[in-house]
Amino acid sequence: MEGKDYDGLTGAEVKARIDKGQVNTSDSHISKTTAEIVRCHTLTYFNFLNLFLGVLVIISGQFKNLTFLGVIICNSVIGIFQELKVKKLIDNLAVITASKARVCRNGRFKDIPIEELVMDDLVSVENGNQIGADCVVLDSEGIEVNESMITGESRPVRKLPGDTLWSGSFMVAGSGRAKVIHVGKDNYATQLASQAKQKKRASSEMQDSIKRIIKVTGTILVPVGILLFISQWGAEGITFSDALVNTVAGVIGMIPEGLVLLTSISFILGVGRLAGKQALVQEMEAIEALARVNVLCLDKTGTITTGALEVVELIPFGENVARMRDVMNEIAFAFDDVNATQDALMAYFEKTSKWKIKSKIPFSSDRKYRAIAFEEEGNYVLGAPEFLVKDNKELNEKVDACSRDGMRVLLLGKCSGINMTDMSVSGVEPSGLIVISDCIRPEARGTFEYFASQNVDIKVISGDNPVTVSNIAVKAGLEGGERYIDANTLPEDFEELREVVPNYTVYGRVRPEQKQRIVKAYQANGSVVGMVGDGVNDVLALKDANCGIAMAAGSDAAKQVAHIVLMDSNFASMKSIVREGRMIISNIERVSALYLTKTIYSVLLSIIFIILGRTYPFVPIHLSIISTTAIGIPSFILTLEQTETVTSNGFMRNVLRISLPSALTMVIMMLINQVVAGFFGFDSLMLSTYNLILAGCISQMVVWEVCRPMNTRRRVLCIAVGVIFVAAIFFLPGFFNITHILNWRLIFIIPLMILTGCLMQWLTKAVRILTKQR
Repeated sequence: MEGKDYDGLTGAEVKARIDKGQVNTSDSHISKTTAEIVRCHTLTYFNFLNLFLGVLVIISGQFKNLTFLGVIICNSVIGIFQELKVKKLIDNLAVITASKARVCRNGRFKDIPIEELVMDDLVSVENGNQIGADCVVLDSEGIEVNESMITGESRPVRKLPGDTLWSGSFMVAGSGRAKVIHVGKDNYATQLASQAKQKKRASSEMQDSIKRIIKVTGTILVPVGILLFISQWGAEGITFSDALVNTVAGVIGMIPEGLVLLTSISFILGVGRLAGKQALVQEMEAIEALARVNVLCLDKTGTITTGALEVVELIPFGENVARMRDVMNEIAFAFDDVNATQDALMAYFEKTSKWKIKSKIPFSSDRKYRAIAFEEEGNYVLGAPEFLVKDNKELNEKVDACSRDGMRVLLLGKCSGINMTDMSVSGVEPSGLIVISDCIRPEARGTFEYFASQNVDIKVISGDNPVTVSNIAVKAGLEGGERYIDANTLPEDFEELREVVPNYTVYGRVRPEQKQRIVKAYQANGSVVGMVGDGVNDVLALKDANCGIAMAAGSDAAKQVAHIVLMDSNFASMKSIVREGRMIISNIERVSALYLTKTIYSVLLSIIFIILGRTYPFVPIHLSIISTTAIGIPSFILTLEQTETVTSNGFMRNVLRISLPSALTMVIMMLINQVVAGFFGFDSLMLSTYNLILAGCISQMVVWEVCRPMNTRRRVLCIAVGVIFVAAIFFLPGFFNITHILNWRLIFIIPLMILTGCLMQWLTKAVRILTKQR
């Protein structure tokens, strides 16, 4: 049928439509453009605020306090460089996974990217395809589409000639030809997306928490900064220039730009590292969702097994083997399905094409069968035995025996009627069974053992016979693989479904919408759910999972809705991908405490010193050395560290367990310094020295806390940044506006440092007790 009755557009007609702009261009891309990357790292609220603060420092004339701008510039340059580097890698992978459309041009069919479709193109559509542009059906061989991405309704919709195939929907059965009627922004799905994005984004507790931090600090920065300036200018002995510098120091400390940059670069580098492991991340938030997954749902074929199916036996029922072969020689080649089962049938049987076809019903995951009516040879159906014949003891016993051996079984039956209106069959009489084998992947056992060690529960959700799937799962070493259920017996009530899903590991004879409900049931029970799939029957579950993972060799529809695409289509690579995701999130969570500590104590100190009307304890140059040795260098090293830690939910809680007691220690000790300075009559230079040394000491303690549990690399890091800090204030006291640390009056700092350690230890324990109680 391919192209015999169609010529499609000519090259000249295609060019004319391109010149008119009638091309299916899209604004949606996996990666940002170069201009967007540069803009994202330069034209930000906090960058403009830092520039304004820099102008204030210039006005003050104290130019050495401009060092913080150097850090900002370096951060922006590094961010741009890293993201451009990752963009190149991602763009190369995206070309491989991009959806294709099969079009007829100059009388021949060929595959092109959907972005190259033009108005009036003639398109060939088949099961598993995502519709890339609005089309009108020209001819249909049982076309059924799922329009859930547009309408929210998951039931398949039958399409006849003259009906519209909407962009964003996907084929679930049949094949046919269609003509493009809308392109680009005129597509229905594009117009819909401009109002509300249909694809569910991967959940990101970390991103949400950081956005809240930015919103709060961004809101209070300006009013607190103004009040701080008024307070500093009114303080005794403070000049206008000093008031400006002190205010800048307070505001700089409150800006969480390092936290934002750290998260952004870490995710970007994570995308790059995952790409190096043959995983295309289509949404950066998916990295966090992947790291927190504790229930991983997957299909059997292509994950536990190789997916290389082979027909091994024909078992006759009612008809002899020769007649079964004659029937299957026709049926096996009468449909355009592209899947492993169809490939196995076509490899085993021979194409004869002797019988004239009257009508046919293509296979769909919802029906679990295909049917065909011949003009003279009668009506036949091929599909899952449980869906075609209910009460046949002999047949059921044979199916169960094959299933216990891990075999897939299809029933070939003769039927009295085929209803093309509701796509159903009636009066099915068994003709025979077709037994198909599948090989277990040799790496499956090791993969399951890894996930068990990481406290990730594997759930197998398959359209095959539950006994077959269970036996294969047990042989592959899946813990709990013997606990199976036929999805037809699952409760319809969602609350009842929530109660029963923890009892099972294997689900068989699952329909596409049931996969979606099972995923939602685990989520409702508090689990973070990952879904691995490759077929059109997995799309609904992939869309609603916390992290949807598709195989590159799978259907276009599955790849389009997934958050991550496995380029090598190998489930075993999930081990390294999950490990990488957990490493990224664990490192971000660890070093976020460094940044948040500075933000918290800066906000508290600003408010307190506004009320006290005293001189702010730091100037910008103090925060530059503290930020470099206790935040910048440690965060850079720790972010790149290869670790593997299971991250729990509660990003803010985990970060505050370190940052809150550290920030409170800083605030309390700065206030104690004020008392000590007043008692001993210290001048501003000596007070500044006490403030910087104690602040540096507390910041180094935070680094040590973040680095736990210690290893050689972390121990060297802690020692190195401590030495850098001490060397800086020892050799450059004048530059940092402090007295030399060998001054005898600094003897009193020793008991203060001891008090600092005890106070921080006590506050840390108190905060952890409080967070555990909550």
